[in-house]
Amino acid sequence: MKKMQKIFFLTFLFWALFLSKILSANVQPNIIIFLVDDMGAMDTSVPFIADKEGRPKKYPLNEMYHTPAMEKLSAGGCRFLNAYAMSVCSPSRVSIMTGQNSARHGVTNWINPHRNNGGKFGPADWNWEGIKKGTDTIPSLLRANGYRTIHVGKAHFGPLGSYAENPINIGVDVNVGGCAWGQPGSYYGEKNFVGDRGQNPVRGQNPVPNLERYFGKDIFLTDALTLEAKREIKKCADEKKPFFLYMSHYAVHSPFQPDKRFIGRYGKYKSSTSKDWPAFASMIESMDKSLSDILEYLDLLGIAEDTLVIFLGDNGSDARILPVSEVEGPNTSKVANAAPLRGMKASKYEGGMRIPLIVSWAKPDKLNKNQQAFPVLPGSFVNSMAVVYDLLPTIMSITGTSYDKSISDGESLCDAIAGSSNSDRLSKRKFLMHYPHEHRCRYFTVLRDGDWKLIRNYEDGSYELYNLKSDISESRNLASDHPQKLNELKSEMDEILKSQKAKMPNL
Repeated sequence: MKKMQKIFFLTFLFWALFLSKILSANVQPNIIIFLVDDMGAMDTSVPFIADKEGRPKKYPLNEMYHTPAMEKLSAGGCRFLNAYAMSVCSPSRVSIMTGQNSARHGVTNWINPHRNNGGKFGPADWNWEGIKKGTDTIPSLLRANGYRTIHVGKAHFGPLGSYAENPINIGVDVNVGGCAWGQPGSYYGEKNFVGDRGQNPVRGQNPVPNLERYFGKDIFLTDALTLEAKREIKKCADEKKPFFLYMSHYAVHSPFQPDKRFIGRYGKYKSSTSKDWPAFASMIESMDKSLSDILEYLDLLGIAEDTLVIFLGDNGSDARILPVSEVEGPNTSKVANAAPLRGMKASKYEGGMRIPLIVSWAKPDKLNKNQQAFPVLPGSFVNSMAVVYDLLPTIMSITGTSYDKSISDGESLCDAIAGSSNSDRLSKRKFLMHYPHEHRCRYFTVLRDGDWKLIRNYEDGSYELYNLKSDISESRNLASDHPQKLNELKSEMDEILKSQKAKMPNL
């Protein structure tokens, strides 16, 4: 009898272990996109620029910022040293959601919520209305695959009255804070996140929605959004429901208002920077605290091992080391705010479009089934180009979600983050950034192919050619020195613009 009981117990134990392995293997991974507004590649203590040997190199700006959570995430994951976005926010955000280059989806400028801001010579038929009904997006695709989809923070996918004004329409189940405008009136709960109407009517009339519970309280907007994200994560964990969280901070977009928890660290720089930079740096640290809080909460809930985090910025830096008037202009002649990169947000130079990008499991665990299926090499870095529209195919691959590959410009980054040699294909790709509008730089198209970068200026018909490997600061225009390379890249640029049916400026 005892022998039979032992056999029964061992048989039960075997099947219990077997079933637990099957069930654990079938757990769908949670996905978090942690997006920071106006954060460029240099706005962190984590280096994102490679030296001549292709390894991350620290520059003086890295020493000025304090981002320990980013450092931890990078140590456990994969860092991209040549990551690109469009040079302003709405084009990048639509590219993230759709997996398409802005020249293809047509949102080539930031979206003014109140009026069409195509510019004096901008194409009249550019896509000011943003994401259209029927467009596949990351949240709509994941929701069809059983995910709860959550939007917290800035949206800026379409103007007031448009289909994409409310993120619910593009596939999210829960929206906290997302609307047509791209900046808060205020970062302070005491002011109900509303600015001074007399000082800025647009911000004053547009408070961040769905945050009424924090009105009148001593809380910074970044922290309030983090609490809301944790609230939604908890619901999913309780229901054992896989989730996609688009954690999209309004920070570090203007207005530059200090987070009093962190501003003290940056007072020593007041005499050597513009008046805005210490506040900007405190907002960066506040964002980093948000990242830390979310990672710790995932661990507390026991779901960190099954949660993939993708951290990135949406365009180049808007840091104000020097006043913008001293750094920017039609030719963006100085290197300062994103040094060693030239230019800043809305620029045709690298400082306008280079971003931080980290991919990591929230808690690395080699024994976890999801991490075995989609490994991320801890502490690794990739020199091949990555672009914001790569997120859609990457996430679809990791979650086993089908999508129409024919309308995506992105590449899956799964091989690269795993350290696979198959990622070599990324080294052969090209990146095009088309901006037929007015901002700090005006009416231009950029093409990067390998070490070479071409800029076409539509107003005067001129071209700029740089070799980024030898001249990361874009200080030497080689257009007249390399006519063959110039003509080769001009032809490539024209072909890509034509294939994506890009809207051209009227010049």
